Amino acid sequence: MIPFLDLKDINAQYSQQLKDACGRVIDSGWYIMGNELKQFESEFAQYCGVKHAIGVANGLDALILVLRAWKELKLLADGDEVIVPANTYIASVLAITANNLVPVLVEPDAGTFNLTLATVEAAITAKTRVILPVHLYGQLAPMPELMALAKRHGLLVLEDSAQSHGAAIEGQKAGSFADAAAFSFYPGKNFGALGDAGAVTTNDDQLADCVKALRNYGSHQKYLNLYTGVNSRLDEIQAAMLRVKLQYLPDETKIRQSVATQYLAKMRNNAVILPQVVVPEGHVWHLFVVRCLQRERLQQHLADAGVQTLIHYPVAPHQQPAYQGQFQYSLPITELLHQQVLSLPIGPTLTQDQIDQVIAAINSFSG
Repeated sequence: MIPFLDLKDINAQYSQQLKDACGRVIDSGWYIMGNELKQFESEFAQYCGVKHAIGVANGLDALILVLRAWKELKLLADGDEVIVPANTYIASVLAITANNLVPVLVEPDAGTFNLTLATVEAAITAKTRVILPVHLYGQLAPMPELMALAKRHGLLVLEDSAQSHGAAIEGQKAGSFADAAAFSFYPGKNFGALGDAGAVTTNDDQLADCVKALRNYGSHQKYLNLYTGVNSRLDEIQAAMLRVKLQYLPDETKIRQSVATQYLAKMRNNAVILPQVVVPEGHVWHLFVVRCLQRERLQQHLADAGVQTLIHYPVAPHQQPAYQGQFQYSLPITELLHQQVLSLPIGPTLTQDQIDQVIAAINSFSG
């Protein structure tokens, strides 16, 4: 069976460096908010092309803390509206409701899976304060256009970059377009830690200062708390692991792009809809997601052919029990996508034989 993603195989490539990094932290005797975190924040900020990267415990916290910081800075208030794609992972919506803000779910483009300028503009009301584009599956939303729209309406923009490490438009990377961005380093991401981890990126000094305090019990100085903060700190061992893996991210991204290029060129099946790519060199292919009217049949066919697949995501946020009855409007495109999408293997350790096997399995499916 070709695994959907073989994390053991991926991390084995640099296992000795990871072990050395872990040993370095153990020997240092400093395990929280130390030099490894400071160095990682500097290196990741430089990689993204921003002034600040603030390590936090996970990607959800990164989203929550940015919105919370804007509330502390009096830029947001309870009940303000946040525009977000309806087909995102639920974390994007959880961060909004956790801050007593109102998510306004809008339909994505069915080909790219991302927000469009038209759908966002149509959703803006007098209560709108934030646009939260999600760079789903590794392809950037149309950020230059969205930033221009936000500027015209005086709106804040928060990039959900959890799936888009290194994705770019004309050389500008994810996490550097908006007022702030949130990253996840969950182990299965293109740039994953060996546990939970996340970061906020921004060029805003005041925002960075506030997020740094909020992640640490609301404090910059021990026992002096400016805010009612939380404990959401990226620990030293995960920071050290990420410093190792950041060195390999550009090369692993190129491998993912090569696999996707082969899939797009060689998959020929009218029953399977391939993803649309806006900027080929800027898509980092966290996931390669196809659509099929007979998804369950296709998934079983691929399993029989020795190809493991996953569904991202089987249930849309507005249909989750957690939000039952809260969204009283129709989202037909989103609902259709959640019924049709299927993610194929696209890890950086796939062999050519495995790539060919996936392609052959798709092409042999009879819809």
